[in-house]
Amino acid sequence: MAKAKTAYVCNDCGSDYRKWQGQCTDCGAWNSLTEVKLGPSPSNRSAKFEGYAGAADGGVKTLADIDLQDVPRFSSGAGEFDRVLGGGLVPGSVVLIGGHPGAGKSTLLLQTMCFLAEQREALYVTGEESLQQVAMRAKRLGLPTDKLKMLSETSVEAVCTAAQTHKPSVMVVDSIQVMHLADISSAPGSVSQVRESAAYLTRFAKQSGTVLILVGHVTKDGSLAGPKVLEHMIDCSVLLEGGHDSRFRTMRGNKNRFGAVNELGVFAMTEQGLKEVSNPSAIFLQRGEEAAAGSLVIVVWEGTRPLLVEIQALVDDSHQANPRRVAVGLDHNRLNMLLAVLHRHGGIMVGDQDVFINVVGGVRVMETSADLALLLAVISSFRNRALDRGLVVFGEVGLSGEIRPVPSGQERLREAAKHGFKRAIVPISNCPAEPIEGLKVLGVKTLQEAIAALGDF
Repeated sequence: MAKAKTAYVCNDCGSDYRKWQGQCTDCGAWNSLTEVKLGPSPSNRSAKFEGYAGAADGGVKTLADIDLQDVPRFSSGAGEFDRVLGGGLVPGSVVLIGGHPGAGKSTLLLQTMCFLAEQREALYVTGEESLQQVAMRAKRLGLPTDKLKMLSETSVEAVCTAAQTHKPSVMVVDSIQVMHLADISSAPGSVSQVRESAAYLTRFAKQSGTVLILVGHVTKDGSLAGPKVLEHMIDCSVLLEGGHDSRFRTMRGNKNRFGAVNELGVFAMTEQGLKEVSNPSAIFLQRGEEAAAGSLVIVVWEGTRPLLVEIQALVDDSHQANPRRVAVGLDHNRLNMLLAVLHRHGGIMVGDQDVFINVVGGVRVMETSADLALLLAVISSFRNRALDRGLVVFGEVGLSGEIRPVPSGQERLREAAKHGFKRAIVPISNCPAEPIEGLKVLGVKTLQEAIAALGDF
């Protein structure tokens, strides 16, 4: 009996080696190599899937001969989901949805598939739940169940065979971590099984024109489980986030070949499932009736739209040798840097104080437009002086104390005016050329000017 051949594959980048080594020389990750048994490559693994007019013919074309007509999209039935995807589902695309257990991945996809089944062929493949469990959830949510086709299977070959028979326009595989190929000897969920199963299903989707939606698990740090090469295979990667103590869920696009990345969609978990929130700024601005020190509203840009969120700061005397710096929803390292800028160019010393920063609503701010608002909120809490509730602030703060402009400043100001804000402190380069009705805009060049402007409000 011939000895089975093995290889060692990096979990982060997918590079393979003949022998085990402590560090991957391609990506630099330590202890990321996993042993993979190599099996034979049968002819059916490389063969085309038949029965579809859209199967690839392998023909070579010049760039000028390629048809530039837009690929028709179709709606998923949820406007926020379509927004994150870049406008809807694209035939032949592969979408990977990740999230913590209980975030609502299966609920959202079941709602989407029941809606799509009313218009086109749809197949829902479940490998983690029985058909009875899925049917019970659909009945509890009050979804139409007479047209959606269901399959309980973990074999990738069996899934593709069923799909060739029923020819669905949309197919969901829940989840990719439980799928397996017969000629891969490792267990389901291993690096080799996840990589090869995803490659097999992706090839099927591309050749058949089927929209394939894969459900992926996440690790304890929130990243997608499995090899990093999995995210390179697919067209769109979205993450559904939300804590168990909050009824709101946020869906953020991490990769999208058909639209903008970092697009944000907001849903609310109800007894009837996930309901889209068309105006997320309204839910993140539910502030108390009394003005409080350290509270300020910022305008961040999420994907293709502005979003108003409240940022809170608490500055208190420290009783420890090393004062604490805690940032929830913001980068901790950027907080330390901005506090140093505040001391050097603003003349305000908080080195002996505990500083806590929180973005209300569980939103994570990824851009630098929150710099100025963060510092002004810290000053407000440090001086125990509440700011005007009608004030909105945004702008990037440089290391020399200058206030730098941010993209889409006009759209941010219009969004603030639409929600009733009367005053704004922004970078001088973001001041509108024409006045915005109901909004008084003050442009500042330096941090000192912004601090001095607080006296006017």
